[in-house]
Amino acid sequence: MELTPREKDKLLLFTAALLAERRLARGLRLNYPEAVALISAAVLEGARDGRSVAELMSLGREVLQREQVMEGVPEMLHDVQVEATFPDGTKLVTVHDPIV
Repeated sequence: MELTPREKDKLLLFTAALLAERRLARGLRLNYPEAVALISAAVLEGARDGRSVAELMSLGREVLQREQVMEGVPEMLHDVQVEATFPDGTKLVTVHDPIV
């Protein structure tokens, strides 16, 4: 199977998001990379489902709560930016202050 670099990046991101979901299910708090992966994957899947950029910016803020991440992660994570594919092309989705 031949994958483009972008497809490889998406696959790696999705794998990290699956790991984050499993850790959350076990009651563990997520670290910075896991939090970014989970939020990013939610945005990518939302775009695939046909949601708008505005909807995804809002959705990204609902993925995680402060209690679900390690101490200091919300302060380090100001923005998450994801290039998502929409029916009319690729767009940059920015989620501001994703963990409140």
